[in-house]
Amino acid sequence: MKTKIVRIKKSDAQFYAQAFILVALLLILVFIPHGNNIGIGTVSAEGIIPIGTPAIYGEELGVSYDFVSTSNPQLADETISFLGNIDRSETLEGADLERYINILYISHGGISCEYCCGARSIIFENGQAACGCAHSYAMRGLTKYLILNHGDELTDDQILEEVGKWKVLFFHGIMQGKADVMESQGISTDYISLASNEYRGIEQGKTSGDMIGSC
Repeated sequence: MKTKIVRIKKSDAQFYAQAFILVALLLILVFIPHGNNIGIGTVSAEGIIPIGTPAIYGEELGVSYDFVSTSNPQLADETISFLGNIDRSETLEGADLERYINILYISHGGISCEYCCGARSIIFENGQAACGCAHSYAMRGLTKYLILNHGDELTDDQILEEVGKWKVLFFHGIMQGKADVMESQGISTDYISLASNEYRGIEQGKTSGDMIGSC
């Protein structure tokens, strides 16, 4: 009995090759890790905790999101203190100060420590510190660093989003609850919406949680 030889036409071979490449690209997009990139985007309420080394500045400063966790309180405190020391050592002027005020006080209602102090924002409208807790120092320090060293690469929203990631780490429990409440109401759970004052208090009475690091 002769074996039937099936010959694939050149056009069919090209089609299969293109289909294979398309499938491979889709798999890469699905499985490649996106947590370390700086960019505006929605995160799932089930996965709001950033992990790994931050893009652009993580290796420069020698910091990782993973340093702030309940499993190693000492490392968390050291990381928060390290970022806070940037705030203490750097002073902004002119256009840099204007960006700083816009990011932390004006845009999206600003950003506050909120869970360990009731300040309107971590800075006053003139750019001076408005909250003396360690978390606020850390958020101000990171903002200053990104403006001074990567201000040409990052927009104000991208910087605010990155600061928001650290706020989520500092107040992981209550921020997780806030994300669940926002998602249940159809509100985007991107880091700016989560951490800024845009939806401040939306979770009150519906969630609770501890913070990492001391005030």
